Amino acid sequence: MADLADTSFSGRALRRRTFLRVAGATAASSALVMAGCGNDDDPKPVPDAGTGTLVFAANDTGILNLTYLLAQIQAALYQKVVTTPPADFTAADTAAFVDMRDHEVIYREFYKSVLGTSVYDNGLTTALEFNFTPYTLTTRKGVYEAARTLEDLAVGAYNGLGRRLANSSYLRLLLKITSVKARHAAFVRDQAEPNSFAGSDVITPTGNEAGLDTVKTPVEVAKLLAPLVPIVLVADNLMRL
Repeated sequence: MADLADTSFSGRALRRRTFLRVAGATAASSALVMAGCGNDDDPKPVPDAGTGTLVFAANDTGILNLTYLLAQIQAALYQKVVTTPPADFTAADTAAFVDMRDHEVIYREFYKSVLGTSVYDNGLTTALEFNFTPYTLTTRKGVYEAARTLEDLAVGAYNGLGRRLANSSYLRLLLKITSVKARHAAFVRDQAEPNSFAGSDVITPTGNEAGLDTVKTPVEVAKLLAPLVPIVLVADNLMRL
């Protein structure tokens, strides 16, 4: 009960972490149900990452492969943090990253199941090794800043990709997952910098979409992910959707 009554920084983090767990479980359970639908009725060519270049196709398969890659990267980063947390991490910090890691693993496996043989790494003999050296993962501050960068990117990416989906079932699931990712982003932003969960850098300031999360185009997402992956990402085709 002491944790719930605590008004300190760690106390706020723990309460928000509990909310993340509940919200994530709802979207995750929906994702697991949808994973059974598969993509067998609409086969698409398998992307070839073995050549050192991954070109995302101009269809739902291309979109889902990009969200799959995002989930892979986030799951890998959070697993790295959980395995080797910084010395100044609290138990609440570690538990929060366990929750976020678990969410990303479920999303990763969901996308992999839906894509089937069209998943981009289907033909790879070894999994891609992601590069997290751009981030400082030896301090609590550095870890939360890294998570903030990826969660903000994921929210912007989903906002840009959802409108390009043709399959309405996939769109509904993407919207559910996006809502959880937005909560992840708000949580890690607040930990990196208190009261910054709705900062001007992630909220559209003017126009018809004023007050809404910013949108990233597929090309912007690929460019921002480039330093983290050992292959070239080409998302130009998705711009045609």
